[in-house]
This record gives sequence, C-alpha cells and structure tokens, in this order.
Amino acid sequence: MSPTPPARRLRLGLPRRVFSQVLLMQVAIAAGVAVLATGLFLAPLGNQLDDQAMRRALAIAQTTAQLPDLSKDLRDTPPTPDGPVQREAERIRKSTKAEYIVVMDWRGVRWSHTDPKQIGGTVSTDPGQALAGKEVMEIDSGTLGRSARGKVPLRDGDGHVIGAVSVGIAYDSVRARLIHAIPGLLAYAGGALAVGALAAWVISRRVQRQTRDLAFSDIAALLSEREAMLHGIREGVVALDRTGRIRLVNDEAQRLLGIGENVVGRSPDEALGTGRTADVLAGRVTGTDLLTVRGQRVLVANRMPTDDGGAVATLRDRTELEQLGRELDSTRGLIDALRAQDHEHANRMHTLLGLLELEMYDDAVEFVGEVVGDHRATAEQVTERIEDPLLAALLVGKATVSAERGVALWVSDRTRLPDRLVDPQGVVTVVGNLVDNALDAVAGTPHARVEVELRAEGRTAILRVRDTGPGVPPEHRELIFTSGWSTKKPPAHRERGIGLSLVRRLAERQGGSATVGEAHGGGAEFTVVLPEALSEPGPEPAALTVPSAPQTAEKES
Repeated sequence: MSPTPPARRLRLGLPRRVFSQVLLMQVAIAAGVAVLATGLFLAPLGNQLDDQAMRRALAIAQTTAQLPDLSKDLRDTPPTPDGPVQREAERIRKSTKAEYIVVMDWRGVRWSHTDPKQIGGTVSTDPGQALAGKEVMEIDSGTLGRSARGKVPLRDGDGHVIGAVSVGIAYDSVRARLIHAIPGLLAYAGGALAVGALAAWVISRRVQRQTRDLAFSDIAALLSEREAMLHGIREGVVALDRTGRIRLVNDEAQRLLGIGENVVGRSPDEALGTGRTADVLAGRVTGTDLLTVRGQRVLVANRMPTDDGGAVATLRDRTELEQLGRELDSTRGLIDALRAQDHEHANRMHTLLGLLELEMYDDAVEFVGEVVGDHRATAEQVTERIEDPLLAALLVGKATVSAERGVALWVSDRTRLPDRLVDPQGVVTVVGNLVDNALDAVAGTPHARVEVELRAEGRTAILRVRDTGPGVPPEHRELIFTSGWSTKKPPAHRERGIGLSLVRRLAERQGGSATVGEAHGGGAEFTVVLPEALSEPGPEPAALTVPSAPQTAEKES
C-alpha cells in the first residue's frame, strides 16, 4: 500500500506574477486612501457637530436671558417647582428640545431644572464665568450627564448681573448625528474603492500584457541576462526609441563607432554627425547588410524595427575582411600577370630555341635585346611617372596581362604621382578594379586601348581610366556601382558586380567620389577623386657638406 502523500503546505506571501502583485498593491493603496479620507473627514465632522451643538445651546440661553420678565421673577419669587421661572424655562426647553434649561441666581442656586427636586440646590458645575458677565460654550458633564452647554449672564433692567442661564444639548444626539453620517460616508468610500479597484484591474491587465505575465524574478533575470549578453557579445548593438533617439548602446558599439555612453538620449545625427552611418541607424537608408564606414572601420549594419515604434541596429566589423579582400584582389592580379608572363615567356623561349637550332645567332641576340628592351622601357616609363612601388608594380603587371589579351595599356603623359600615398593598398584596389573592368570592356574589339591617368593635386589624388569599349549608358551609370549588379554572366568561381561597388565604397570612405562618364572619342571614362589620399610633403633633406681636410704646414728641420 502506497504511503499517504504529504499534505501540501499553504504558501503565504505575495503572488509571484507582476499582474497579481500590481493589482494587490493598487487595491491596498485604494483601500488605504479610502479609509484615510473617511477618517480625515470624520474627525472635523465630529468637531463641527460639537461646535454646532454648543452654539445652539448658547443661542437658546441668550434668547432665554432676554425675556423681559425673567429677571423680575428671579428677584421677586422664591425657587419653587411651580414658580414662574420654572414654568417659563420648561416651556422654552420643550419648544427647543433642549436637554435642560437652568436659571440660577448670583449664588448659583437653581430656580429651574428638568428635575424639580433639583430646584433650590446649587449647580454642580462652576458658574463663575457666566456670573462674571462672560458667555461660555463647552462640552461638560453634570447631573444629567455629558452635554454641549451654553451659559450667559442674566442682567436686570440696570444691566447688573443677577444670575445666569445655562442650556444643555444632550451629547448623545450629537453622537447620533455623527453615527448617522457614517453609513453615507462608508457608501461613498466603498464606491470610490470599487472604482479604484476597477481602475487597478484595468492597469494591471495592461501591465500583464506588456510584461507577458512574467514574475518579477523572471524580469530581473531577463534584465541580468540581457546586460550580460549585450556587453559580452562581439557585435555592436544600438537601440533607438520611437522618437529616433538612442536609448541603449553596448560596449562593442561604443568601440566600433568611437562614442561613449553619453550619447544615450541623442539622435544618431547628434551622436555621430551627418553621414551614411547616421543615415543607416536612423532608418533613412534601408536594406540588409548595409556597408558603412566609421573612421578607419568598415561596418556591416542591419536595422530591425521593434513593436514599440523603435528599432535595434546591429553592427559587425568587416575591416579585416575588407583588407583581406583587397589583398586577395592584388594577389589575384599578380597571379594573372605571372600566368600571362609565363605564357609569353614560353612563346619567346620557343622562338629563341628555334633561332638557335637554325644557327641564326645574330637574330637570336637581336630578338633577346628587343624583348628585354621593350619590357625595360615599359617598366621605366611607369616608374618615372608613378613613384609608389606597389602601384607601379601593379601597372607593369597589368601591362603584361593586357598585351597577352591584345589590348594596349597606356600610361597618360599627364600622370604624375609622388610616393606619398596614405593607403597604397586602397589605391591599388581602386586602380586594379578599374583596369580589370576596362580590359573586360574592350576585349575582342578592334584597336582596343586602355589609358590610365594618375595625378596629384595637393593632397588629393585623381584617378582616371579610359577605354575604347562600348561605354556605359546614362541610365546605368549609377547602377553599375551597386553591389551585385552586372550585365555580364558571372563565372562559376566568383560573383560579378563587386569591383565597382568596392571602388565607390573605398572612395566614399575617404570622403571622395567615384563617377563614370563618356570618354573623348567614345568608350567609358571612370574618375575617382580621393581627398587627402597623400600625406603632406616632408622637408627637403639638407645637403650634406663634406668638410675639407685640414691643411697642415710641414716645417723642414
């Protein structure tokens, strides 16, 4: 027989759900406010009822003391239960529904009382103030119990005080009025509490929807996990509210964008300045995997809207990948040049071998001289006008490749580029892509020619590549710079439409531009302007002066 399961223990305390806790707290607050308001109302109400009762007693006493025959009867008749003072006082008491009306002489002896047996006796409370000519209002206890009292002096025709009139209102009637008012107050308080509870329920339901019925501990855990995740991942995260202002930026985003935590509450334009990065974060540029440049970093950004009207943007650092891509392009160009040179070298070696086998030694010597001279002339022409060794080597290699493809590659006579490039690899990438596209455009056309012009204007580098190909139609002159757009069929090993988009991004990263137009005589002319692509020229080296050898006079002995 299975053991009896243990009884389930009753758990006391606050509920775990946010909805239940908020509802309970708001109902408790509403109930507390209702009780407090009722108590604050009852306290002055009791004082007000006491004051009204005392003033009523005082008014009755004043009216009684003003009776013209009362002072005369007090002097001329003895204090008896059937005397005129007792009869007049009882008449007024019954008509005003006062608890008692006591008329006393200057010694405090009663001439009237509700209990006739008390007539002729001395009053139980001190009548000194009234007999001294003062009017008194008070709550006091006497022979008839606790009452609200009013006492006034009784004067004769000459204004002398000859006694006093004391009127009492039963305090039980005051308390009864207060108790009678309590149910109404409680009804109003209950109605207010019901309205407050309904409002609390509505607010709590909204809180329940917004918090997805989570417990406070779950929310705290989520916040802790979010903080750990946001500050631990190696991807930048920037959150914006519905007004477009930054409300969160994690450590990686601060590093990638070069900003601090003080940007919270600002717009992207205020935090980053105008530019493509701010446009991407603000949502003015749409799309996925958007490339943008911040300082020396190439970033890939994605922006996702949130349910509250804001957005979350993620940033990935692509700087190293872009550098590797440029190096890969340079290596690929070098491999193509070596392949072309290898093919050309094999043809020349075959020709030289044939001349030697035919014993045409003089012709062989002349052939070798022409080949070496042509190559040397091309290399010297490039290096004289382009002082940067990496860029000069690229153009020499491209010249070999173009010759292999039957295209004449010329360096313009206007080309002059000093060895002061800030980013030689970037310029190599730009020139290499432009030359490759030009070679593709003129391949297979008669009299194919590509002309390269590189010159410096201060610190600005201007790069132009012209070809004799079909040119670019005006409607396509912006589309060709879009990533992935190309009119050519992509080969199996790589994609098309990457080179020109990379050229424009590299130019825009340096604050420059990349455009295409129509070349003189037909074909396309690509122009790339790179501001501050060259460093400031250094000081001229000082001329070395060789000191003359000191002259010593020799004396013969």
